[in-house]
Amino acid sequence: MPLNPSHTSWCLRTPGSCYVVAVEVDAQTGEATVLQKYWGPPLATDAARQVVGLTRGPSTPDGAGRHVTSFAEPVEIEELLPVTGGRRWGPAALEVSFGAVRSVELEFLSAKADDERLDLSLADRHFPLEVVLSFQIRPDGDVIERWVTIRNTALPDSDLSDITVTRFHSGSWFLPDADDYRYTGVVGAWAEEFQLRRGPLPVGELTYTSRQGITGHQSNPWIMIDAGTATETEGAVFGLALAWSGSWRLTATRRPEGGVAVAAGFGHEGLRWPLPAGAELVSPRMLGLYCEGGFGAASRAWHDYTRAFVLPASDEVRPVLYNSWEATGFTATAQGQLSLARTAAALGAELFVVDDGWFARRDDATSSLGDWWPHPERFPDGLGVLFEEIRALGMRVGLWVEPESVSPDSELYRAHPDWVLRMDHRRHDTKRDQLVLNFARPEVRDWALDWLSRLVAELGIDYLKWDVNRPFTQPGWPERSADQDLLWIDHTRNVYRVMDILRARRPALRIETCSGGGGRVDLGVLHHVDQAWPSDNTDAKDRQTAQHGFSQLYPAAVMGAWVTDSPNPNTQRDMPLRYRFHVAMAGVLGIGADIGRWTPEELTEARSLIDAYKQIRRTVQHGRQYRLGGIPGAERSAVQYILGDEVAVLVYNPLGNAKSGPRRLKLAGLDPDATYEVVAGGSATSVHGRLSHRSRWYGSVLMSAGVRPAAWEPIGADYRSDLVVLHRIPTP
Repeated sequence: MPLNPSHTSWCLRTPGSCYVVAVEVDAQTGEATVLQKYWGPPLATDAARQVVGLTRGPSTPDGAGRHVTSFAEPVEIEELLPVTGGRRWGPAALEVSFGAVRSVELEFLSAKADDERLDLSLADRHFPLEVVLSFQIRPDGDVIERWVTIRNTALPDSDLSDITVTRFHSGSWFLPDADDYRYTGVVGAWAEEFQLRRGPLPVGELTYTSRQGITGHQSNPWIMIDAGTATETEGAVFGLALAWSGSWRLTATRRPEGGVAVAAGFGHEGLRWPLPAGAELVSPRMLGLYCEGGFGAASRAWHDYTRAFVLPASDEVRPVLYNSWEATGFTATAQGQLSLARTAAALGAELFVVDDGWFARRDDATSSLGDWWPHPERFPDGLGVLFEEIRALGMRVGLWVEPESVSPDSELYRAHPDWVLRMDHRRHDTKRDQLVLNFARPEVRDWALDWLSRLVAELGIDYLKWDVNRPFTQPGWPERSADQDLLWIDHTRNVYRVMDILRARRPALRIETCSGGGGRVDLGVLHHVDQAWPSDNTDAKDRQTAQHGFSQLYPAAVMGAWVTDSPNPNTQRDMPLRYRFHVAMAGVLGIGADIGRWTPEELTEARSLIDAYKQIRRTVQHGRQYRLGGIPGAERSAVQYILGDEVAVLVYNPLGNAKSGPRRLKLAGLDPDATYEVVAGGSATSVHGRLSHRSRWYGSVLMSAGVRPAAWEPIGADYRSDLVVLHRIPTP
């Protein structure tokens, strides 16, 4: 990994990229800066040594070839941890104050490197601040992980021990010079999450953020940047993502003189974190990926990384789930749940989840959060007998919980009003008639762990749907006035901790992250859970858009997708059952409808579609995904998955009179010299150029010339769809 004998430059290698960093020391001041020298396609060792000398550090007059004036020091864009101080005017990744001094000047201490990790240690030249920049690569993966550790090395009674942190990013990533830059990200709102946006990166600062204490519905902590020419299948793409589930900020900076950097970290503007003597603070990991092959290849690389190095049980096949919320709402009863369970089991569901309304006096949204025992009237015998009967039907059992919220009308709040986020002399605003429990408090964390552990153990729960419907407001902790802003960090870390301990105590337990839909989805929480709920909007047309944005970073194995009733509860849009199923089959299939009201014909069709999903779900959940065709939900489109010899293609056409958009479906990722047989799906008759059952095709034809799925015919009913399954025929 080191590139020179003095150990001041290093190269981190992945199968598809090379990342070169160097420490440069100002000969006059002794100040050290860590610079990114290269990030791109793989380089040989001698070539990597050459790129170290192609750029110069901030002490050189030419500013690494950029226009330098007395008003700009443009080389700061290449720093891996730009700090406040010196001749820097851009956004800092690290802002600290030492009493009245708001400036950091770092000296290089040492480096520690092996084949997979690099740690660079620096320290302030006067004050007791140590900074460690860490880098990690994973075997056979192209994602590079970075994080930062800061320590106050002062003795407890030292006069220099007063350190306050106001910004602490996980680092900054420099993107090589290009003729132009384009960004890709997702934006949204409740019931409209993961809406893909792509456009020119403006000169200045583009910031995505959440100030809500959760990842948020409005944006997601990742960005992809290309030169404006990448497509789904071609071009170089740089991707950056933050693995964190609390409040966060990500900023892409484009300098007028040239160059782009992306920095991200936890927290947001206005927070102050004290760092007392002997304390340390570790940032979440920020992840970087360089990939050739366009946005599709970049997504597949993120999916591979998530399955291999993030998810706790990634090798499992996720069960078909039934959730009772939309059937019962707050009127759930033991007998009603059992009736639904019998129907769900007959359809082929494998996991039955009792949603909100099962506890205390929870007859509506105004009360009882925090009182986690069965509703005495609607579940008079508790949940144990019900769950035994559900298991006898051949299904596992799951339960909805919202551990981080409390109702003012609850026994818990009346006993512990000090447990909520609050500020002295300020009102307690509610949302959804709820307040936020301060999980940063050890007693709140321990209380949650206690009742959740007992619930899981006593009922043998297999699955928790962990919801949070309440963003932070009045985020104070009066008893910890000086360091109360640490709650923004410790709340999230204690949520992680409770999840991890629950899993350790019951290894069979699986957890779903939910936050009013997709408000807590990120590569941080996915270290602790098994799947995510992307949106409360289950309308199949809208879900196609959300699932398209979700798939840019996250694999199908973590994406819960439900079939619900028609007209849809959110949009009132009518949609064929077949189309609703085919959209939900693109992830982890679930049923959230009032199946007790379905007709015999609907139940028969649903049973057949669930059986079809079970035949392909390993391919969908663990295979490599390709996004095909036009705009999902607006034009003819398809999603393809490949695992070994198996290929599954979900084909969609929302338009009955489709005069524009792609006419022929071109598959991807196949063996061009192999023959593939259509073993399921396709049209009923064999027509030249049309996919049909038992027809055979060369991989080269399927990818280059394309074929005509029946669902893509230009004239027909709205919302036509198909599942086509192909099998590669072994070469004799």
